[in-house]
Amino acid sequence: MSDPVAEVERGMIAIRRAQARRTLSRLARQRAGAQLDPAVLGVLDAVEEGAQRASTVGSIATALTIDQPRASRLVARAVAEGLLRRDADQRDGRRAVLVLTEAGQAALDRMHEFRRAVFAEAMADWPESDRADFGRLLTAFAERYAEISAE
Repeated sequence: MSDPVAEVERGMIAIRRAQARRTLSRLARQRAGAQLDPAVLGVLDAVEEGAQRASTVGSIATALTIDQPRASRLVARAVAEGLLRRDADQRDGRRAVLVLTEAGQAALDRMHEFRRAVFAEAMADWPESDRADFGRLLTAFAERYAEISAE
């Protein structure tokens, strides 16, 4: 009998390795001709994720686990490419918050659609109930793992 926790570990290692190789970005370039730098896409993902709270260069650095100067350079690139804009923070005028532009949101929407298509392809032969269970369980796992990691 296999150990479910060991299976999760193996699965997480496989996902981490695929992420390190930027598998989805490579597939996006091959299949969809995507040109967006994966590092800049990570910034857009982080801004979108932090939309309910103000995204700043510091929060992007934290979300991407990179240093502030690298986050600043990536944000500057996203701004220069018209994907983000800097707005004055309404609570602290000395601070800039990052906001997705229409072009940035459109780029993210295309990447979401592409990612979901790849994930659907990976689960194509699964029964719908397995897909639903996997989505629910993976989300619950990720949320709890984030809680433990933040402690």
